[in-house]
Formats: sequence, C-alpha cells, structure tokens
Amino acid sequence: MVLRTLREQFESTFGGAPAGFVRAPGRVNLIGEHTDYNDGFVLPMAIDQSTTVAFRPRVDRRVVLSSVTFGDRAEFELDALEKGPSHWVEYVKGVAWALQNGGHELNGWEGVVTGDVPIGAGLSSSASLLLAAARATSVSSGIPWDPVAMAQVALQAENGWVGLNCGIMDQMICACGEKGHALLIDCRSLDTRQVAMPPGVTVVILDTGTRRKLVDSSYNERRRECEEAAAILGVPALRDASLSDLDRALTPMPETAGKRARHVIGENERTLAAEKALNSGDAGSMGRLMDESHRSLREDYNVSSEALDIMVEVAHAEAGCLGARMTGAGFGGCAVALVEDPEIEKWIFAVEKEYQLRSGHTPALYACRPSRGAHEVEPAFSPG
Repeated sequence: MVLRTLREQFESTFGGAPAGFVRAPGRVNLIGEHTDYNDGFVLPMAIDQSTTVAFRPRVDRRVVLSSVTFGDRAEFELDALEKGPSHWVEYVKGVAWALQNGGHELNGWEGVVTGDVPIGAGLSSSASLLLAAARATSVSSGIPWDPVAMAQVALQAENGWVGLNCGIMDQMICACGEKGHALLIDCRSLDTRQVAMPPGVTVVILDTGTRRKLVDSSYNERRRECEEAAAILGVPALRDASLSDLDRALTPMPETAGKRARHVIGENERTLAAEKALNSGDAGSMGRLMDESHRSLREDYNVSSEALDIMVEVAHAEAGCLGARMTGAGFGGCAVALVEDPEIEKWIFAVEKEYQLRSGHTPALYACRPSRGAHEVEPAFSPG
C-alpha cells in the first residue's frame, strides 16, 4: 500500500513512473547505550518503521524532492551545495556532500519521500532518512552498494554537514541489519556479528509521548566527561578500561566523570553478555541485562526521565515482561521491552492504559520485528 501510494504521489508530482523504490529502517537499541562514541559495543535491531523513497534519475545535476511526511518540497544543485537552516533536506544534502568528498561522481535525481519512524523518539529517524537517501543516490549514480562504507558516508553527513556529533551505531544498523537478527557492532573496528533473536519473545517499543529537550548539549557534555575519565585512566577510550581499573585509578576521578565511566564500562560488559544470552536462546538473561542497563543509565549516566522511569516500571508490573530499559540518547522518547509472545496483546493494552493514568502522557507501543537494512524494494503490484 505504501509503494502504491508513493507511486501515485510521484506520478502527480513529477509525471511518469519512478524508476525504483528504496527503504531504510529505523532502529531500536536493545542494549549498549552511550557506548558507541566510547569505541565500545552496541546491540541494535532494525525495525519495521522506515523511510521509503520513490525515485528516478535526472539528466541534470539537480536533486528535487517532495516529502509526504512534512508536506513540503525542496531541491538543490549538486555543483553548488550550501548549508541551509535546519530542515529534512539537509540530511540528503549531507549525503551528497559526503559522497562527492569521497570522489564519487553523482547524478541528479528526483523523489518522493515518506516515513513512519517517530521523529525525536530515539528510534533514529535521521539515520533512516540518511540511508534511504544514500541508497537512492547510489542507484541513481551507479555506485556499488557497500553497507559499511555507506554507513560511514551517512555518519560523515550527520557529523560534518548536519552538525550532530553522534557515533556510528545508528548508521551501521540502518545499513547492515538483517531480517530476524539484531546486530552486535564493535564501534572501533566496525566488525559486526548477526545475532538471531530467540523465538517466543517480541521486542516492543514504548514511546512515552515525550520528546527530548536540550539533548544535543547534554550529549556533547557526556562525551566530554567520558573523554575526561579516559584521560585520567590513561586509556585511548573507555572501551579499553575495566571496572577494576576504575577502582584503582591513581589520579582522583571527579565524581561525575567516575559515574559516566562506570556506566560505559559496565554497559560494554552487559552488551557482550547479551550477545551470549541471545545466541543461547536465553531470553530471561537478556531481560535482566536490560534491567541493569536502565538502572545504570538512570543513576550513573543520568539520561533517563520521569516519563521513561514510569514506563519501565509499568512495563515490569505486567506479566510477561522479561526486561525493559530506556533506549536512545535519553531525556524522553522511547523505552524498549522484551515480552513473552503469549502475553503480548494483553500486555500492550494494560501498559498503555496504566502508563497514561500514571504519567498523563499518551503513549504509542509498537511490537516490532527485526528487519533488513537499507535496500531496494520490489513493488508487489503491476506498474501498468
């Protein structure tokens, strides 16, 4: 249905049919929060919600786009890229900028963009858009698709063009995800391992209905604190330290930097333990590790919020929940829970009702499946 509607939108906007469709997922991080920019380990999963683009190459050097989500239109010249004010098209410009800086010759293209990844909820709507733009650009320009290389292009776009100093986790999972699997990512080497999700459980995203405030400044502050802790410990990054190293630090560690380090070091250990738990089909242990992660994010990293804490408490109060934690940068947005399948419908109904009663916010809960990374989509209808 989405592709048929997109095709109709494309025909009414540009005339004629699109040459193809691409889709890139959002993501939920199961465990491994705020470890990516510390060269650590993360375990995200690509989700059903995605950005989808109907596109067609152009004969000139212009990129012309229409957004269903935002209800507007934007265009730019590949030979005269200029940064503009905050706008969704800056992500597409950033991809073009990064690819051209990498020596790629680009063709212009036109497209209609739509998406259902909740914006500002910590489910990486930005990386979804970046990778969808990268896939459409690569097809239009005849660039072979290398998921890891394109994740790095998307990171360059977000860091160097958009201006958010994020790590590479979001771009990697949106590029490299596989159906039925989470993805363990070593954020230093970019080595990955596909991790099959066990049967009998469902990942549920719990959108608190609140959005992050001042997250960029807080995010950058956390990065500085982690760098301070790593310098005191004499290691290149907190990835290289252990909890014993933290206890034995020769130079006094400021309390705040010490708390940040304790979270990151412990979170790396939890993430590797989570991979082992999933590989052995031990969903119960995975849930307990998620619980420990939330406590650490709340108490040591101080990035939870009242709404997130209420959501996690409510999730646990209902039968069938194996574990729950905030996910994403924090300060609002979403939590994630691991729920036994037989309880899933009753569980979702009860959590929605109780959370709204306790918090006053209207939640949105999504039972989601592990999905593919950015890919070309074959329409299930005749193009005639």
